[in-house]
Amino acid sequence: MVQINFKHLRYFWAVAHDGNLTHAADQLNISQSALSVQIRKLEEQLGHSLFDRKGRRLHLTEAGRIALDHADAIFAAGDELVGTLAGNIATRPVLRVGAMATLSRNFQIGLLRPVLEQSNASIVLRSGSPKDLLEELEALALDVVLLNTATGSGHAATFRSHRLSEQQVSVIGTPKRLGKKGSLKEVLSQHPLILPTTHGSIRTGFDALIQRLGVRPNVVAEADDMAMMRLLAREDIGIAVLPPVVVQDELSSGQLIEAYPLKGVFETFYAVTLERRFPNALLPIILDASHQ
Repeated sequence: MVQINFKHLRYFWAVAHDGNLTHAADQLNISQSALSVQIRKLEEQLGHSLFDRKGRRLHLTEAGRIALDHADAIFAAGDELVGTLAGNIATRPVLRVGAMATLSRNFQIGLLRPVLEQSNASIVLRSGSPKDLLEELEALALDVVLLNTATGSGHAATFRSHRLSEQQVSVIGTPKRLGKKGSLKEVLSQHPLILPTTHGSIRTGFDALIQRLGVRPNVVAEADDMAMMRLLAREDIGIAVLPPVVVQDELSSGQLIEAYPLKGVFETFYAVTLERRFPNALLPIILDASHQ
């Protein structure tokens, strides 16, 4: 069994967090060549390269990311040892999740709940644009990215899109607006509409629907943020075209009502992962739960 040299691991840990061999060597007060030798010995012990050099910076390989996670835990455990009598909590395994900024928070919580409810695990959740999040996934800074579209052919071939859920989209509004039911065509014609922007699958499906119905809509607001659409509907600015999961609390309280499920209009949620030799052990928990 390979015995890890913790001095080598400490040097690797410092370089991994710094990203620059010269600067890390200065901080450790050793020569750059000596530091390179120590890291090379650790790579020989582990049987894997830990860094790729891109320009002047070092980037972790997949094995390097795994090694850094363990090094963080090992050195955190050393710090915890000092405070044992204070009852410090042991280091937890971490799932790093990226979610597009406009994705429903209610959906995210429901999806991640199986991990959140585990006492020995934690989640780091980042939001951003799909492009930025996929770049972080490719750089191994994230374990999974949550989107409402599958990745296209322009992305790396090693990305995999897991279809998580398909949510029916409905007409949502206050009881004042939607308490008296007319036909769907009448409701869409008479009330101002709050719609997603034209870039998403919901808007594509809705535009096709109103064309079939022969409706000329009065669009009072467009937003790519589901949370903003939720607020506009609560303020009775108009009726919104949303998946009910976005406003589940308001539907439960009666503040909003779901009047018309829109046939053929859906929002689909995906988990995008990277083909990895060492996938995060927490990832199957959310993927398996979504399929159930």
